[in-house]
Amino acid sequence: MSNPVIEAPPAAPAVAWQEGEALARRASARTKRKRLALLVAGWVVVLTIWQVAAYYLPFGTLPNPLEVGAEMWEIVASGALVSDFLASVLKTFAGFGVAVLIGAPVGYLMGRFTYWRAFFHDGVTVAGTIPALTYAVLSLIIFGLSNLGPVLAVALVSTPYVAINVAEGIRGVDQSLVKMSQAFGRSPQQIRREVFIPTIVPFVFAAVRMSFAVAWKVEALTEVFGGTNGVGFQIRNEYQLFNITGVIAWMALFIVFMLLIERLVLRKLENRLLAWRPEERAAK
Repeated sequence: MSNPVIEAPPAAPAVAWQEGEALARRASARTKRKRLALLVAGWVVVLTIWQVAAYYLPFGTLPNPLEVGAEMWEIVASGALVSDFLASVLKTFAGFGVAVLIGAPVGYLMGRFTYWRAFFHDGVTVAGTIPALTYAVLSLIIFGLSNLGPVLAVALVSTPYVAINVAEGIRGVDQSLVKMSQAFGRSPQQIRREVFIPTIVPFVFAAVRMSFAVAWKVEALTEVFGGTNGVGFQIRNEYQLFNITGVIAWMALFIVFMLLIERLVLRKLENRLLAWRPEERAAK
């Protein structure tokens, strides 16, 4: 007598991979649309409050958004925007470059070795707590009316952020990966390149984004005090002419430029370099 054959129940139909990917893309598109709507609504609220304040304040105290917009267009059409913003950008990036060249090795030593952490800890902590205005004044005292003052101010402000974040990134490395790499005969250079550097890259980007706004403000403040060109220099000129509309126009252009750098440069670069992370892949 033959044994009866027991057939397995039919499996439930699974969603095709293509359908799942399409659903994920539609969900991501809905999320982006919601974020865009909230962003636009936020700016509309800000402009509305600005318009109401300009209407009720005494005449000449606060220009309305249309007047500032017209002034911004005149600045762009005159060509002053390109030359002055280019000067400010070059000085800011130069300061950031100095900060990374100094802060990254210091942070690596602080996170990798207990002795160097004890050696640098107090100095880095104190440097991070000094007000940015102090750095601006100090830079002007050292270099006077030159382009080196803003560069030094940006470097002094940004270096502690870079060092602290790199140190935390090194300390957060999974030591089991280091031990496993050593067990497989990896050299210290290979461990540094393949284990430590990929780990600290997100922390370096966090430091750059944290210090970016502060560095821009310090750079502009240094130009206001003693610059010979740049956005801060133009703000000082408009202030000396009692042109409040010009001051706010340059400030608004400054804000727009910062947002463009943040959203179109830093964020895109971060997403590209950190595309291997699960949260970055899920966001695509």
